Amino acid sequence: MTSPTDAEGPRALRAVVLVGPMGAGKSSIGRRLAKTLGVTFRDTDSLIVREHGPITEIFAEHGEPHFRDLEHRAVLEAIAHGGVVALGGGAPLHPGTRDALRAHHVALLTVDAEVVAARIRNQKRPLLNTDDDPVDAWIRIRDARDPIYRDVADATFDTSHGPLSDVVKAIAEWVRTEDPDYAAASAAPAEQTGAEDTDDDPQDEKESDDER
Repeated sequence: MTSPTDAEGPRALRAVVLVGPMGAGKSSIGRRLAKTLGVTFRDTDSLIVREHGPITEIFAEHGEPHFRDLEHRAVLEAIAHGGVVALGGGAPLHPGTRDALRAHHVALLTVDAEVVAARIRNQKRPLLNTDDDPVDAWIRIRDARDPIYRDVADATFDTSHGPLSDVVKAIAEWVRTEDPDYAAASAAPAEQTGAEDTDDDPQDEKESDDER
């Protein structure tokens, strides 16, 4: 496999990519993981919002296919820099994104439906804005995407219970075991994309309201 050039130093590092359903904790865990590994963190939803505006408006004005194309380009931009990258829940649906992820470390974050209920209610997530109960809609979307997540993932970590720090530690250990370059990476503070999240309880996790 080829490796992208990481912006943090001369050593090329493959990106550590977090995938999984809405509300699994990808953004919060990603920020902490990047600090632990001493690399940058990028959130593709944040990149899209910065360049194109709120995701809910993109869905409403241009439709999902247009959004997926924007998302695919954001993923390619993010992983080209290496570091830790958190993807939106539907990002792996794009075939080109799945192909691009093969060259990187991909961790699937899972979460139980009863735990995610508190994380997604009353949030502005386009694909959950239906007549169905939000949790029922979440389960339907999660089940439809799960085979795709598992196809691209190299390892799976559950975020349903316990502090986020335990999940971060487990992922960091996995990455360092799989990739000696990360074991040798600097622990210096790294650039972070998105607002800082200091809550250490995954049950209180609040992902971007716009995540699909």
